[in-house]
Amino acid sequence: MSSTTAPPKPNPPRASATLIVVRDAAGDAAGGGLEVLLLARAERGDHNSGAWVFPGGIVDAHDAQWHACVAGLDDAAASARLGVERGGLDAYIAAARECFEEAGLLFAVDSRESLPASSADSPAGQLLPDSRVDDLQHWRGPLHRGERGLDEFCAETGFKLALDRFAYYSHWLTPPGRMKRFDTRFFLALAPAGQVAAHDGVELKAHRWVRPAEALAEAKAQGDGFKLMGPTIATLIELKRFASAQAAFDWAASPRDVPLIAPRMGSGSKGVRPVLPHEPAWAEIARIDPNGEWNASYEINPGVAVRLSPRVVRVPANNGSQMTGPGTNSYFVGGGGIGGGRNEWALIDPGPDDAAHVQALLAHAPGPVRWIFATHTHKDHSPATLALKTATGAQVFGRVADHPEWQDASFVPDVALQGGERFALDGATLRAVHTPGHASNHICYLLEEEKTLFTGDHVMQGSTVVINPPDGDMGAYLASLRSLLDEDLEWLAPGHGFLIPQPRRAIEALIAHRLKREAKVAAVLTSLQSATLDALLALVYDDVPERLHAMARRSLLAHLLKLRDDGRASEQEGRWVSAETQRGAAA
Repeated sequence: MSSTTAPPKPNPPRASATLIVVRDAAGDAAGGGLEVLLLARAERGDHNSGAWVFPGGIVDAHDAQWHACVAGLDDAAASARLGVERGGLDAYIAAARECFEEAGLLFAVDSRESLPASSADSPAGQLLPDSRVDDLQHWRGPLHRGERGLDEFCAETGFKLALDRFAYYSHWLTPPGRMKRFDTRFFLALAPAGQVAAHDGVELKAHRWVRPAEALAEAKAQGDGFKLMGPTIATLIELKRFASAQAAFDWAASPRDVPLIAPRMGSGSKGVRPVLPHEPAWAEIARIDPNGEWNASYEINPGVAVRLSPRVVRVPANNGSQMTGPGTNSYFVGGGGIGGGRNEWALIDPGPDDAAHVQALLAHAPGPVRWIFATHTHKDHSPATLALKTATGAQVFGRVADHPEWQDASFVPDVALQGGERFALDGATLRAVHTPGHASNHICYLLEEEKTLFTGDHVMQGSTVVINPPDGDMGAYLASLRSLLDEDLEWLAPGHGFLIPQPRRAIEALIAHRLKREAKVAAVLTSLQSATLDALLALVYDDVPERLHAMARRSLLAHLLKLRDDGRASEQEGRWVSAETQRGAAA
């Protein structure tokens, strides 16, 4: 979907329910696995028109009146599962009702038969076979049109909805800015044995059973010729990992948290589209465009200024690469005249010595630039300092690296920082935090008023940083990461990429990743007893594409040097030896 029009007036989301119906695919020759029921929506003039979807629709007001039509589940248990105080059973009822109305599949048992007590392992009664459901198809239209209700259906047939057969699968909220918004609970169920799906021919124009991987491939190849919406795509991606329908159901029914998935609308080269929570831009879009006005981008655009808050403006450089991601971020930090100040600004990380980038910074400066701060002196972060100091007269702060290799030799700070210094800017306060590891002179800067840490290359989005000895030090890097766990942080502003939420979680994940890699280095070294750096590289980084091995080699050396400093390894004539091997040889 693409659009460049202004967003419609926000509407409150409507409660809705969706049922994912799965069954085992027939025949080993076809590849086995599971397949899912998809229905093609009729053309209605909205963005869902023509899309292939799961059965589902609005939770109707009458659904709350039909709790007595349910077997095997009550409102207390359903509400607890959905995390609401009451009314959870309404969503289950809506999912079953919509599936019957749209696809002709009825999850029901005969209440006139003797029903056992329901449990996860022993559901209440056997689902109705196709021979009995065939006689009920005439109910579908009247139920859909509201001419008859489920209470009448249950009273006349003696059937009750078997909602204990539904596993709560996911929870989606349509992003702000859409004309129609839905707060949708997704459930998953095994297809009723012996029943045959049949689309209604009114709201749905076709149906098919399809393997998730095949549906995704067809959508990629045909585009709107086989249209899938974001939640459907995400669900199919997840379902394709299961070897059978029962395996998918067992996972969905297992005790687990079901988080709210709330996409945000973002703009970019592909127009306006929903941005999912796993995408790098999602948290930033949610922060700077909370009302869904479609004014935030899902792309980092060189030379384009983005106001992240009243105190922060980001301008990326046009130096994107394998090493720098979408490019190096320069940040203006200041008060913006808050409290009647002078509207003076600091610049964090001037970036590469690129004339276009320097001009973009001068053009987008929100006010006079009085201070320049460098996180470190790698050549994508500090070389533009001299040009910007000349243009603005700003005072320069930072550190010179202990080792000159790979460093910007032109960087000369007016004030050398040690860490711990606090700077009262115009309406904002920055504190320098010395974080050696990626570089010996690396400094992060904390904007105290917003609890935002400008991380340079200490924490990057979507990847780990290269630790390149001798200036890079793995032991120092881990220690610096751990020291940040004591800070009260709400956001990380990295040198490459978008704002990062949940700083503690992100930092703990980096520590865990580095320790896991260290453990792998130690284990491989022990198994080989003695090995060269290149021999270790192929085994330790076997999960990394070979094109990245040159960079990985630097971090591998950093890991080995840390193991040496910890007394767990040593180097002898270009070969690395584990401490266990040395002890064995000595014995």
